[in-house]
Amino acid sequence: MTHEYQITGMTCSSCEAKVKSALLTVANITNVEVSKETNSAVISMDKHVSLSELQKVLTEKDSKYQISVKGHNELAEQTKSWFETYKSVLLIFGFITVVTILIQWQSGTFHFMEWMRHFMAGFFLVFSFFKLLNLKGFAESYIMYDVIARKLPAWAYAYVFIELALGIAFLIDFNPIITNSTTFVVMTVSIIGVLQSVLNKKRIQCACLGAVFNLPMSTITIIEDALMIAMSAYMLLQLL
Repeated sequence: MTHEYQITGMTCSSCEAKVKSALLTVANITNVEVSKETNSAVISMDKHVSLSELQKVLTEKDSKYQISVKGHNELAEQTKSWFETYKSVLLIFGFITVVTILIQWQSGTFHFMEWMRHFMAGFFLVFSFFKLLNLKGFAESYIMYDVIARKLPAWAYAYVFIELALGIAFLIDFNPIITNSTTFVVMTVSIIGVLQSVLNKKRIQCACLGAVFNLPMSTITIIEDALMIAMSAYMLLQLL
C-alpha cells in the first residue's frame, strides 16, 4: 500500500535526506519519496504503519519535522491493519465459538459449564496443533518472553504437550478439579511474561500460534491468557 503525507519543517535537500532515511528505518516501509517543494512524502509499506510511529522516528531525527495525513483515513487504515494482523486469531476464536455453540444448540439446552469446557478443549487442541507444526520455532519464540522458559528452555517444549493434554482432558471431562487447577496455574504463569513484554513495549513475536503466523505480542495475547484463567477459575468455583 502507498500513502501520501504532509511534512513540515523541511528547509533544504539535507532535510529531505534526513526525513527519508528516518522513515526508511521503520519496519514494513519499503520505499519513501520526499519533496521539500511540496512538503510531502509518498510512503510505500507492506502493511499500514501508524502516524504516531512515523512521527516518533522523525522527532528522534529532529523535533522540527511534523507529519500529518494527506488523502486517506488514518483510523480506517489502522482498523483494517489491525484486522489483517490478527485475522488468524480472530478466525480461530470465531470458529471455536460457533462450533461449541452449535454443540449446545444440538443438545436442545444451553449448559454454560459444558460450553466452557468444550470451548477450552477447542482452544488448547487448536493452539497446541499450530505449535506442533514447528515445535522448535515455537520454543525459540517462547523463550524470549516466558518467565520459566527463559531459565529452563525445556519448559518451552513441555508447554506444548501440556496444552495438548489439557485440551484432551477438557474434551473427555477428565477430573475437572485437577484439569481446571492445572489450567489456572499454567496460564497464570504464562501471562506474567506476556504482561512484562507488552508493558515494556518489546517488539517480539507472540508464540500463541507457534511460528506459523507472525503475530506481534500485544493486548490480544493478554486477552487470550486471561480468558483461559477466568474460565478455569469460574469452573473451579462452581465445582468446589
